[in-house]
Amino acid sequence: MRWILRSLHLLLEAIIAIVVVGGCVLRFDMHLTPPLEPGEQLVLPERVPDGDRAWRVGADRLAQNDRGVWEAYVEGPDLERGSTYGVLARDLIERQEELFVDRIRLLVPDETKLGWLRYGVAIFDRNIEDHIPMEFRREIYGESRSFSDAFDFIAPKYDRALNYHAAHDIGHALQDLAIVGCTSFAVWGDRTADGKLLVGRNFDFYMGEDFACDKVVLFMRPEQGHPFAEITWGGMMGAVSGMNLAGLTVTINAARSAIPFGARTPISLLAREILQYASTIDEAIAIAKERDVFVSEAILVSSAKDARAAVIEKAPDGMGVYDPDSGAVVCANHYQSKRFRDSAPNLENIKQSDSMGRYRRMWDLLNDHPRMGPTDAAEILRDRMGPDGRPVGLANPMAIDQMIAHHSVVFRPEDGRMWLSVGPYQLGEYLCYDLPAIFAASVKDSLRMPLYDPTRTIPADSFLTSPRMDDLVWHRAMRTAITDRMVTGKPFALSVDEQARFIDTDPENYITYMILGQIEQALGHCDKAVPWFQTALGKEVASENERQRLHQLIAACAKS
Repeated sequence: MRWILRSLHLLLEAIIAIVVVGGCVLRFDMHLTPPLEPGEQLVLPERVPDGDRAWRVGADRLAQNDRGVWEAYVEGPDLERGSTYGVLARDLIERQEELFVDRIRLLVPDETKLGWLRYGVAIFDRNIEDHIPMEFRREIYGESRSFSDAFDFIAPKYDRALNYHAAHDIGHALQDLAIVGCTSFAVWGDRTADGKLLVGRNFDFYMGEDFACDKVVLFMRPEQGHPFAEITWGGMMGAVSGMNLAGLTVTINAARSAIPFGARTPISLLAREILQYASTIDEAIAIAKERDVFVSEAILVSSAKDARAAVIEKAPDGMGVYDPDSGAVVCANHYQSKRFRDSAPNLENIKQSDSMGRYRRMWDLLNDHPRMGPTDAAEILRDRMGPDGRPVGLANPMAIDQMIAHHSVVFRPEDGRMWLSVGPYQLGEYLCYDLPAIFAASVKDSLRMPLYDPTRTIPADSFLTSPRMDDLVWHRAMRTAITDRMVTGKPFALSVDEQARFIDTDPENYITYMILGQIEQALGHCDKAVPWFQTALGKEVASENERQRLHQLIAACAKS
């Protein structure tokens, strides 16, 4: 999330209501049909305890490792694996839905507005089933049987589960309202220490501080296609970051898009289809061509077989491929293919957003690490500086590490290994998972938890144990409190000591001063607000959009 209050009330009402309710309120004009064969019935299996915070259903299991990451292994046909995973992860699913619904209740207390949004989403998602392969519909249906009864007042379980998979798309469509800003890269050949392909990505999809607490690394052996691993959360079967046993990886990045007004394939399910069924870049491209999508999105695909990476750029009005085959590729939130790079929306996005700033910073970092390995990749993903390495504060949207990541991951496709950040954000250790070893053990019925390889862990960032970490914790808690109060129309004044500490704990960040200005503005103190906005303009502002927003806030004060 970009921590600026750019029309934040409307922002979070729209995003959270659409993302969280996310089409799940289709009861207003339809119910989704359970994807079962005539006469077919689903009987949920029983899970049994398998240690502390661990459960098992036959060969399938879920456990939280000693670093706090949930690890899951599931196999079988679509309906069976979906229902098994749902039973294993039902506590995580319920917790995520509670977080989402609590957020709705905080941010959209007006039942009239919420009802309007429900109707809009119902129209938006009315044909979503037509754009999702039956295999995934059955898997999601199986999982949905473990959704909590407590939220059936919103919509039936299957309706909620299926439409939650469009949450990422809606968040990206509302990019101007800013909850996303992912950055990824791939290097190979002379740019890596051993010549092998190396991929890194930050998944900066922010839905509150608690959202990333229960991340899951899911290892799945489907009946058809390739066994794969993906980083996900309770209730999510689509892929946002993952690698399969053939050495193909997928990561998704938003691009500028209009708000969608009709159902298409959620991008996470397209990425999942590529992850499960492709082993080469050409196979991934062929799958992508067959699907229409909600919004504009870039899918960075790397392949061990091809020993390189390329970017598939999907949009509601077409598709392009950016394949430089030059040893490196960077993906932020704008397009690079001939199909889209000179389009008006893309050029406007480059001009107005922070995407190009992060893109250029990533290239600088890649050039500073000419013979890269996994530890170097993690160092790059943790970079918190702005242009030319200048300090821009913490959680600045122009930084590679915005201190908001749900997860950060490094892939070595040719070795079948991936490193997943423990958290918070990218600050903790990166745990190594060896896919060939894990899936070989599952075949031999010798799979043992935890699944990560402790001999290959990338150490935690030194920031984690520095005094600055205490500053960050306090500052983020204060930002959250201020944001939540302002969203609900109840701003409060900071004491002199609180204001001084708020500045001292993040003095280089324009957002610090923008928030202080908006507090004063909300309290009717425009004479105090304007100097704060002007101070913010004197810092490294993340984008032209943000700069314009600050000028608009100053102008609004002048009129009051």
